[in-house]
Amino acid sequence: MTKQITDLQPRLLWQYFHDICQIPHPSKNEAAIIEYVRQQGEKLDLETVVDHVGNVLIRKPATPGMADRQMVILQAHLDMVPQKNNDTVHDFNKDPIRAYIDGDWVKAEGTTLGADNGIGAAAALAVLASNDLEHGPLECLFTVDEETGMTGAFELKPDLLKGKILINMDSEDEGELYIGCAGGIDTNAFFTCSEEDVPAGHVAYRAEVKGLKGGHSGLDIHLGRGNAIKLLNRLLWQGERDLGLRLSSVDGGSLRNAIPREASAIITIPKENTDKLEKLAANMLGLWQNELGKVDPGLRLVMETIDTPGKVMDLETSRNILNAVYACPNGAMRMVSDMPDVVETSTNLAVLKSENGIVEAATLQRSSVDSAKEDLCNMMRVVFEMAGARVEQSGDYPGWKPNVDSPILKTMSQVYEKLYGKVPAQKVIHAGLECGILGGTYPRLDMISFGPTIRNPHSPDEMVNIPTVKLFFDFLAETLRHIPK
Repeated sequence: MTKQITDLQPRLLWQYFHDICQIPHPSKNEAAIIEYVRQQGEKLDLETVVDHVGNVLIRKPATPGMADRQMVILQAHLDMVPQKNNDTVHDFNKDPIRAYIDGDWVKAEGTTLGADNGIGAAAALAVLASNDLEHGPLECLFTVDEETGMTGAFELKPDLLKGKILINMDSEDEGELYIGCAGGIDTNAFFTCSEEDVPAGHVAYRAEVKGLKGGHSGLDIHLGRGNAIKLLNRLLWQGERDLGLRLSSVDGGSLRNAIPREASAIITIPKENTDKLEKLAANMLGLWQNELGKVDPGLRLVMETIDTPGKVMDLETSRNILNAVYACPNGAMRMVSDMPDVVETSTNLAVLKSENGIVEAATLQRSSVDSAKEDLCNMMRVVFEMAGARVEQSGDYPGWKPNVDSPILKTMSQVYEKLYGKVPAQKVIHAGLECGILGGTYPRLDMISFGPTIRNPHSPDEMVNIPTVKLFFDFLAETLRHIPK
């Protein structure tokens, strides 16, 4: 399987992607991949800089006859989203990604693949290593921690980059050129719970929602996929109201930028209500399947009896948690007026976890309109504060305002049409690209984003389409040949 991937075309890109898959590189654990990229630059005898947070910048001189071209920055991020199926044994801090070919797609065994943004990073490395591409002076910027805070982009110093054109390679639909993106902010709520003894006569269950598709909380938020936390909470909320259910612990989701695929809770219930609970669970599953059957056909609800836990949460706080999660907005809130197929504003209830007497709910709001983002953040704050939670908001990053008169947009549109006989679509993406942040630090940058076709990023179903990787790289190479003077 591995050898097959390294034999794909363009071979140099796929060889670098194979190497990247062998190096653990989840967000916040990028030391090894930073060192790998640094070594690649130095092996090529190119100017290589690693800044104070781990961003790597490699400069490559122009090829003969191209020195008068404008300097271009090729940009990708080094970290990946670490998501796996519950039944997959994998340590993202130690284990390589097990990539394999399935028809026209490269996938991973039970985990995210890291094509987001490993393909972009591999493309930049392939350009640096290539001896047969024509290009002007280049800077290749590899940023860190994009997925959990865009730390690398935020920390980039204003005197590091020299280029005036930035080509971001972190988009996920071949044939589309992205000229704008949404900004985002995290809203996290914290409930402090007291512990109480399990009421006499109670028995315990583990309730688990699983089998959902999940996905990227920006790119997939409008697809109507199930949110495991919201679904499970419907069952718990109804059981608490009608059957005397008590909550001991909850564990749903893992990353703020991924739609939660799985969620579980340890609960107790009066023994005499067990039949009613199981009937409620069966009825609830039927409702969910009716609502989500076409978009999430793998949905399951598993109820199993377990040993009674040591404690349960105090009733008032657990009730507040269930009420707040039920009331919490989730999903696409508004579409762009002039682009009705594009989400303008959304929110994702991403994580709900209990530990050491604290229950944390983590959410992410996105919008291409700053005032709408602020309004939605206030809405989230009010929902959780009314339920008695302490609310923190952090990680605010700006959107990227589209520029339809961008010179690099004009150049790349012409190159694509000449190469492939059709005009590429111009898009605004409902996700956080680093372009907005980089444009704030370097306001004169002319920016664009593109990439191959990647499906289901931020989930174990992530896959990259092999033919589009070649189209993407050939387009990149031809674009570099046509950068204006």
